[in-house]
Amino acid sequence: MSDFPKFVEFREEGPREGFQIEKKIYPIEERIELIDMLSETGLKRIQVGSFVSPQYVPQMADTGELFKRIKRKPGVNYTSLWLNDKGFRKALTAHEVDIDPRLLFYPSEAFAQSNNNCSSEEMRERQRDWVRLYKEEGYTVDAAYVMTAFGCNFEGPIPQERILDDFRFILQLCEEEDIPVPILVVADTMGWGNPEAVKRMIGALRELAPEARIGMHIHDTRGLGIANLHAALSMGVDMFESSVAGLGGCPFAGHGHARAAGNVCTEDAVFLCHELGIETGIDLDKLIAAAIKAEEIIGVPLMGRVMHTGGLDKYRKAS
Repeated sequence: MSDFPKFVEFREEGPREGFQIEKKIYPIEERIELIDMLSETGLKRIQVGSFVSPQYVPQMADTGELFKRIKRKPGVNYTSLWLNDKGFRKALTAHEVDIDPRLLFYPSEAFAQSNNNCSSEEMRERQRDWVRLYKEEGYTVDAAYVMTAFGCNFEGPIPQERILDDFRFILQLCEEEDIPVPILVVADTMGWGNPEAVKRMIGALRELAPEARIGMHIHDTRGLGIANLHAALSMGVDMFESSVAGLGGCPFAGHGHARAAGNVCTEDAVFLCHELGIETGIDLDKLIAAAIKAEEIIGVPLMGRVMHTGGLDKYRKAS
């Protein structure tokens, strides 16, 4: 029996995750135009860029300038990613960044080294310092992510118990630091998940933390993104991170082909929700227009489906 939520929140990651994996550095004016279009869709959270090393991710070197030049819409949060204390400090001092404090966990030792240049255990222990740093700056942790939740291109399958162990650590840390439990995000960073595995993981996590809100970060690397999202919806998950036009992918995840590494496509996921009678607060036509703009910027056909076909409303009206 399905337990679909009545409303689903989509957090847009295309402007950050979408462009970080591209070898070309695209003009800032084009990325500003895309962000401004996304602001008009009804999305309430847009990840503009990241404060990370320009040596390793030069595509994000102008993130601070992006925040200065985008057109802000009231009610929309414009966020960023950071992977260490230095990046967080940059976000704090940048122009009008909406801080969304997060915790990051790496069950995969190899991915921890590739993406963060430290061990899984070191990264786990750093999260204690991050919680205290956030508290010092007056912030509460918004979300806690456990990455490579179904498997890793470097290490292979990740046992479910290893994933749950990180979530147990999160719950214990919240208790020790006397902070609310954040959104618990199951991140299929490298696209290893399948619908049944998603259901098992969400079910086990609900048993572990029955009162917690659960979110998912889904990649469509092997074509199962929407199927996995549907499985999560059926388990009551009501927050997803996605990318317009299916852009995205981690440049340090060992993907065989960057074009197939993208996040689950926002407009396809919104279309699915609307067809299921689930509200999103998002204007699908405006989102499709933004997806088409993303494709124009990148200059090659992108992975979204609905952006190329449109929704069904025009056909229903015609009949």
